[in-house]
Amino acid sequence: MTQAKGRRAARERAHSLPAGLRRQARGPGGIPGAHLSLAFLDDSGRVAFDRVSDRLGLTKAQFAETLGLSAETLQRASRANAPHTQARAAEALEIIVRVAEWAGGERQALAWYRAEPIPAFGGRTAESLVKEGMAGAVRDYLDHVATGGFA
Repeated sequence: MTQAKGRRAARERAHSLPAGLRRQARGPGGIPGAHLSLAFLDDSGRVAFDRVSDRLGLTKAQFAETLGLSAETLQRASRANAPHTQARAAEALEIIVRVAEWAGGERQALAWYRAEPIPAFGGRTAESLVKEGMAGAVRDYLDHVATGGFA
């Protein structure tokens, strides 16, 4: 099986799982570096925004802005736990975790996510692409680079 087919099969297996398990299924057995760090999740498998803020050195308001959400979204439990908010946060954090190894740490990966222009996307940042619902394209780009493709 080629590497591309193996990654695609791992991705399809992961997408067939419930959302909470999907994040844990990726990684060493699936796509290297593609798992969402359990350090960012609470016991129910949701993104724990307090943990994210502590680990990345951001306030909740700053992280909300990074996600393209209003600051109030992460202050109210009902909004923070909403599927849209959780999905957006999981997409962003998955990309940050994948880049952390290459960047030298989570905070450096966050800096890359927010500020580094990606030539393949016309100089747009990963942050701007995720805000527009293009996290899948960023993940595909990272897969391409990880397998030796040109950036």
